[in-house]
Amino acid sequence: QGLPAIALSQFYGPENVQLDDPFEAAVVHGVETIRKLLRHGIWDDRKYRVFYNVNFPPVPADGVRGLKVTSQGWREDTSFGVEPHVAPSGRMFLWVKGGPQHTPTAPGTDAAANLDGYISVTPLRADLTAHETIDTLRDRLE
Repeated sequence: QGLPAIALSQFYGPENVQLDDPFEAAVVHGVETIRKLLRHGIWDDRKYRVFYNVNFPPVPADGVRGLKVTSQGWREDTSFGVEPHVAPSGRMFLWVKGGPQHTPTAPGTDAAANLDGYISVTPLRADLTAHETIDTLRDRLE
């Protein structure tokens, strides 16, 4: 739609899950992080525009060590799924479940930065095409 897009997520962990506001790091640091991205982010006009995923670390706001630009992390032994539930209002919802979030990922990734107390900013694109396979697959199928 031509609009800047930024997703914000709060990482939960033992240092913030019991706080009065477990979103404290995002509340305190979120506005400035968004301002920095709007001022200095790369907002190209390609078909698949850059958008950003911001993860706030699982620490209290005063434990945030800064901001790091990262790649997307991958935990080999972690999978995600959904579990249907009924809310007190009677409405159905899906609870997203995953594996252990404390498992480290490669250096320079979002999860590694978060586990070290940093806000992670990951630039993404929506083009999921496996471009490196197109020619080989074309040779095999056409």
